[in-house]
This record gives sequence, C-alpha cells and structure tokens, in this order.
Amino acid sequence: MEITWYGHSCFRITERGMGTVVCDPYDHQEIGFDPLKLKSDIVTCSCDLPGHNFVSTVKGDPFVVNSSGEYEINNVFINGYHCGESQDVRNYCYVIEYNGLFIAHMGNLNRIPTMSEIENYGTIHVLLVPVGGGYALNTAKAVELISQIKPNIVIPMHYYDPLSKIELDPLSKFLKEMGISQTEDVYNSLKITNLNQLPEETKVVILNHPLGGYSSELDDAAEESEIGEEEENAG
Repeated sequence: MEITWYGHSCFRITERGMGTVVCDPYDHQEIGFDPLKLKSDIVTCSCDLPGHNFVSTVKGDPFVVNSSGEYEINNVFINGYHCGESQDVRNYCYVIEYNGLFIAHMGNLNRIPTMSEIENYGTIHVLLVPVGGGYALNTAKAVELISQIKPNIVIPMHYYDPLSKIELDPLSKFLKEMGISQTEDVYNSLKITNLNQLPEETKVVILNHPLGGYSSELDDAAEESEIGEEEENAG
C-alpha cells in the first residue's frame, strides 16, 4: 500500500488489485499549486470547500464519498464520520481500510473530537492530520489529537507551502512541538508492505509532493519510504 501527498490535504492511496482512493482534491486556482492530474476509483471529500472537494479534476469516473456512512468499493472499506464544521460547512473524517491497515484522513477538522468519537474510529495505523491552522487544526490541537489517537504513523498536511495561496503556519512549528528535527523522515511516498512491522511508538513521516514546495526543501535526498519490507530484509 502506497500513500502519496499532492499538497494541501490531497493524498492518493494505492494498493495492487484494490481500488485507488484520492482524498480531498483541490481547485488549484483557489488553493495554489499546479493543476492535479490524478485518476482514481474513489474520491473522498471532507467538506464542500474548494480546497477539499474539486472532484472534476480527478479522472476515471470515480465513486464519490462526501458524507458519513459505510462504503465498500473495489475491496476498499471506508467509514465516514461527521466531525465538526469549517466555515459553517460540515466536515467529515474518513477511516479507509486496505487489508487490515486503517488510514484516517481528518479533512478540514477544526476541533478535537470527543473521546466517544475517537473510540468510534477504532484502530488507526496512519493518521493524516491538518497542522497549519487557518480553518483547521493548529499545531497545539493537532498534537493533542495525535496523543489521543496514538497512531503508528502521522503524516502532517494542510500547512504552509510556497506554492499555496493559503496562509497557514509552517511545518516547522508542528515539528518543533513534536520535538523532532525537520530533516528527519522526509520521503516522496510512504509504502507499507508489512502491517506487523509498523513502529510501536508514533512516528512522524513528512511527504514531499510531486510539485515541490516546502517539504522538498527539508531534504533534497528524500526517497520512498518502505515500512515492513526493508526491516524484514534486515532481520
């Protein structure tokens, strides 16, 4: 299973023989970056705002998930949860399952979910979380949410980038709050090949996006990260 970030809150999740999911495709004219050129079987939209719901940019006639409920498309299971409002627009969080691996995309979340809501999400292995403030979580709230969910891997999103038109806090602010170096764990994509080899302690992984930008300045030597296979081979 591979996770690639395309800037702002947009990710593509792929797995051989299963449906491809694109989360929160954005309107580049409103948000910045270059136009998205993506094809997918499924699109999830966390809210009805230009930065999170520009479905027409995704090719392939995808199935669109934009509300709460349970979905199964091409062997991918998705649970959608209403969680907060952003600019008076409902926000939805999505827990996406690939072969027992659970990825949570928190969308444009602007408040800490209740413990009851967090319990409903179930196990979260990979958390895609906004950290840059604006109309979504700021650094302090993002760190608090991470401490409550306790995922194996955190991938920050929705933060300042030179290619973006949105004024948000920089990634470095979040990293400082987490107590890690901004040069650690920067990759072009995250590949998880073995669920059993996920880190026990929460690990922050920073993804570059294909259009360059802030995170690419952190580590020019960024490569694809493989969780599982490399550790298995090393053992």
